Amino acid sequence: MEKLPMTAEGYAVLEAELKHCQSVERPRIIQQITEARSHGDLSENAEYHAAKEQQSLNEGRIDELQDKLARADIIDVSKLSGDTIKFGATVTLIDEDTEEKKVWQIVGEPEANAKIGKISITSPLARALIGKAKGATVEVNAPGGAKAYEIKKVEWR
Repeated sequence: MEKLPMTAEGYAVLEAELKHCQSVERPRIIQQITEARSHGDLSENAEYHAAKEQQSLNEGRIDELQDKLARADIIDVSKLSGDTIKFGATVTLIDEDTEEKKVWQIVGEPEANAKIGKISITSPLARALIGKAKGATVEVNAPGGAKAYEIKKVEWR
């Protein structure tokens, strides 16, 4: 069973989603199924089939979350330090083509979300950054083509 590295914050988010799926979604779906059953013939009851489909998706998500939480290897980023980039680091980069500044935190796969500045440790950019320090230049073969970045800052938040 392979461990999944993640921050304490990422673990808490997954745990909250699991509790929501179990204590809010599951009873709501069961209520929908019960209501739909009362409408009679199940073979032609679209509400019933839709609720059963929702139930299947919710139970699948519960299983997935339980698996991720069971395999979680929680890393306390506040206790990390150093000049080289590793899991948990928040890195400020400058795109060498556009001079655009980007800030990324390297996190575990389950908690990665580029919209909020968190990239997975397994992403091409994170793999290129690991082991580098402030001032270094990295080249990344991204889906949109090769990109070069200069590392401006490495922080531990």
